Amino acid sequence: MEHIKIGLCGLLVILIFTGCATTAGNTPASKRQAVIDMRNTALKDLYNERPGAKAKIAAAPGYAVFSNFDIALFMISGGAGYGAVTPKGGKPVFMNMGQLGVGLGWGVTDFRAVFVFHDKATMNKFINEGWEFGANADAAAKAGDKGVAVGGEVVLDGITIYQLTESGLALRASVRGTKYWKDTSLN
Repeated sequence: MEHIKIGLCGLLVILIFTGCATTAGNTPASKRQAVIDMRNTALKDLYNERPGAKAKIAAAPGYAVFSNFDIALFMISGGAGYGAVTPKGGKPVFMNMGQLGVGLGWGVTDFRAVFVFHDKATMNKFINEGWEFGANADAAAKAGDKGVAVGGEVVLDGITIYQLTESGLALRASVRGTKYWKDTSLN
């Protein structure tokens, strides 16, 4: 019974903190601009870290960039964020994301994820269905440009994903489910 109480308290703390991960701005137009600015900054940072990513994105039918804030407390983790899928030659599709997971560890991280779609069907499925499920392990101790974070490039079926840690302190291994969905207020 005590484990259940601790778990529920942990989940409540996670939901409170991840609820803070919202798009900046007061109007739909300013929120869209904030997402575009975040996307452009994340791409610039990615190109500085991994110059080969620029050619992959240019050759792709589309890409997505998400800003994610997540927290893990002992056995439970959760996160929330926002971003956009940008089809080649098309308008951005603004999206939200949320995740829950279980596993060992603790930490709080603020990171950007860049998804490069290898084909149009995978991109369209992501926009319309948006699920991702997987295991992950990370270690980070970073504030601004100080510190180190272990992240990198992961290739899944039809998608290459880059992770750029902005800030955080974490040591964890977990299994997470992530849901991406269209932001109806911004599209």
